[in-house]
Formats: sequence, structure tokens, C-alpha cells
Amino acid sequence: MKICIFCSANNSIAPRYFTLTEQLGQWAARQGHTIVYGGVNQGLMECVAKAAHDAGGHTVGVIPRIVEKSGRISDYVDTEVLCEDLTDRKALMEAHADAFVALPGGIGTLDEVFTVAAAHTIGYHHKLVILYNMDGFWDGLVALLDDLQAKGMVRGNWREYIAVAQSLDDVCRLLTQC
Repeated sequence: MKICIFCSANNSIAPRYFTLTEQLGQWAARQGHTIVYGGVNQGLMECVAKAAHDAGGHTVGVIPRIVEKSGRISDYVDTEVLCEDLTDRKALMEAHADAFVALPGGIGTLDEVFTVAAAHTIGYHHKLVILYNMDGFWDGLVALLDDLQAKGMVRGNWREYIAVAQSLDDVCRLLTQC
């Protein structure tokens, strides 16, 4: 399976996120899964790629040219897919992945999650997005989505295309159902 990871490229975040991300990358490699990610050499992006790579896994970095020019490509990218911009990157990540896991992240991660989720609601694909809710990171987003659902602003039930995982075991179980 090709698992796309959406996550932070920041280093100044809680150390626990790095520990849990490393475990995910190692698990994916041991299962023979490929990690598709943004290809940057910082933050959780670098962490998941290094963990997968060191455990014998394969990584695909979808890298905007501006990242390439700045020299921020991870050494743990096994296959480079260059793209023009973030819109192109999202489309390529979606095309290269069977499922998506969102780790802690910021605006870019939210953009990726909602682009993929919106495409699912329209019927462009039927791929699952999993919010890996490390230490409650996604609790606020889950509450927002529940509120939007209650107000009739979400087509269908958002939990049919966005799942919430509280642990690595939950992530693994959800991915095996994809």
C-alpha cells in the first residue's frame, strides 16, 4: 500500500510527536508499505521518512521546485516526484496514494486533509483520510467537524471519509481496511 503522510515540516514541536511518527514510519516499512510525503528535510516529514527508510522501507517525495531550489529535500527520499507548486503537489500525492494519514501539522496539513476529503465527497476517489490524533492534537478539528455536521454544513457523514485514530494500533487497523 502507498500511504501518504500529511504532517508538519517544523522542528519546534512536541518531542512526543516525533516518537509516535517514528513508530508509524517503522511499522509502515515492516509491512512493506511505501510512504508518500512532501519530501522536506525538516520536522515530522523528515522523521517519518528516516524511520521508514532506516527500517528498509521505500519513500516517495513529492517536491515543489521551490523546495528543490532551496536545498531542503530530505536525504531519505528514494523516489523524487518534482512538481510546480502546492496545488500540483496535492494532486500528485492524491494520485500516488491509496490512503492518507494526517499527523500533527499546521495550515499546509489542513489544506491537504480538506483537499482530499472534499474530493472524496464529490466522488473523485474513495480513499480514506485518517487523523492520527496524537495526544489529542486533532480534538479541536473533530469538534469543529461535528459542529459543522450538526449545522448541516457537511454533505453526508464526515466520518465516512475522515477517520480518527487515537493510537498507532487504530491507524494500522484502519489502513488494513482500505
